[in-house]
Amino acid sequence: MGGIVFFKTKKLEELKKFYVSGVGMEVWLEQADCVILRFENMLIGFCQRDQVDTCGMITYYYDTQEQVDAMYEKFKECSIQPPQKNDKYKIYHCFVRDPEGRSVEFQQFLRPVKDM
Repeated sequence: MGGIVFFKTKKLEELKKFYVSGVGMEVWLEQADCVILRFENMLIGFCQRDQVDTCGMITYYYDTQEQVDAMYEKFKECSIQPPQKNDKYKIYHCFVRDPEGRSVEFQQFLRPVKDM
């Protein structure tokens, strides 16, 4: 059983490029005015609409701090916060904004976590 989180967008093609070429997601399914993207066990859909959903945050997690640093370097021009440790949540992370202003987090857990 799985699920998809959908967002309304005014920039479907620009977001598709950001998440596929930049983040490394793959196109899982294309529909008339929607695209569903996949990154490992995560599915995110974007649908062309007259409004934009920018609430919430999209988080990607990686095995190493070097991978988080590499994502920060790739998206440095749209960064919100450079990589840093967060002792409260025991993570190493950074934040950037996608082309419509959504918060995107790249993180590494600094403790063992169960595989999905």
